[in-house]
Amino acid sequence: MDREEVMSRYQAVRAASLAMCQPLEPEEYRMQVVEYASPVWWNLGHTSWLFAQVLREFGGQVSEEDAAYGYLLNSYYAGLGDKIPRNRRGSVTRPTTPEIMTYRDSVDRRIQTLVCETSDELWPSVCEHLLIGMHHEQQHQELFYTEIKLLRAQNPPEFRVPYEDLIESDTEAAPIEWIAFSGGISRFGNIEGGFGWDNEYPTHQRFLADFEMMNRLVTVGEYLEFMEDGGYRNELFWLSNGWTGCQQNGWNSPLYWEMKNEAWHCWTLSGMRSLRPQEPVCHLSFYEADAFTNWKRRQGREWRGTCLPSEFEWELACRQTPANPMANFLDTRSFHPMAIRSGEKGMQLLGDAWEWTVNHYEPYPGYEPYEGFLSEYNGKFMDNQRVLRGGSCVSERSHLRPSYRNFWPADTRFQFSGFRLVRR
Repeated sequence: MDREEVMSRYQAVRAASLAMCQPLEPEEYRMQVVEYASPVWWNLGHTSWLFAQVLREFGGQVSEEDAAYGYLLNSYYAGLGDKIPRNRRGSVTRPTTPEIMTYRDSVDRRIQTLVCETSDELWPSVCEHLLIGMHHEQQHQELFYTEIKLLRAQNPPEFRVPYEDLIESDTEAAPIEWIAFSGGISRFGNIEGGFGWDNEYPTHQRFLADFEMMNRLVTVGEYLEFMEDGGYRNELFWLSNGWTGCQQNGWNSPLYWEMKNEAWHCWTLSGMRSLRPQEPVCHLSFYEADAFTNWKRRQGREWRGTCLPSEFEWELACRQTPANPMANFLDTRSFHPMAIRSGEKGMQLLGDAWEWTVNHYEPYPGYEPYEGFLSEYNGKFMDNQRVLRGGSCVSERSHLRPSYRNFWPADTRFQFSGFRLVRR
């Protein structure tokens, strides 16, 4: 990418982070509800801090704030010094939110100078690091929506304020179809080229058996059947850790579902509303998705052999399925999963909700992390996590591709996470 193109993209990404904050009140920049959901001020500062590390790496201009804010804005880069405990990010009042905004402006000006003054010989490396920083900021933009949804859900019902009006969809969900895919030896990873995280490399071959995959995500109505049949009360459906989590945390429905006037309702970024049975179910842990599959296999012969897909079955299906021009990403501004309509192209493989897979998050054969300070970006988390694929209704469309690997602990529920089934 040439310098003008990089700066144009950089400015667009940085502006998007500020635009999404416009509906917020000052208090909402500082609150931290749980350890794993950072306050808004911290996300705005941390993404800027990462670009400050690019400046330091390539001899750009440094400021006193870069060092002074390092302890507060470092996330998990042990090689870059001490950091505030994650659960305390919402307990500090300095730097103030205006000071963080000033810091963002400072970093942006210095990045522009770096881009202009970098030698042609060094530019490819600088460009690569800037692209990583932009995609990193897009990850935090998605986190912004999931964290604001969680934050506003803590208020009493009469004080819950929507983030934005919802685009309603009363479309009936497409009936379940099983799409056949031929197995054999295929190549996986970022074979399309373009930007890719280190965990998408190296490309490599794997053997898959033939399989069939559902044409869409599991719906709210289908998950209700599991609930009404005692799914949250029967330990035989659950993995041991999942059942323990279910009991300890009082799970009896997906996150954000509440019983009101003897009917289920759910909290969305557009406020509380009644359930739509045709929509994809979301805000589920891996354990809940897995329990549903174990329950479903007992529902008749046609469901025997069904399970969650592997991440490689999902990638193969995504690569071989026509892209859906009406896929539901952040640009749709729905802020909620939507039903795939009968006859709609594609298989709802990108957008709407992240999809749990059976795979543990592990390195590909021959994996090598980034060099320098970015070596801690992905590899250190390849332990006790599950892989999700596909993106969600709050993912930026340009951020995703068939090889993109997301990962979260198996008990994570605050993400827009759903699932589908395969049968072999």
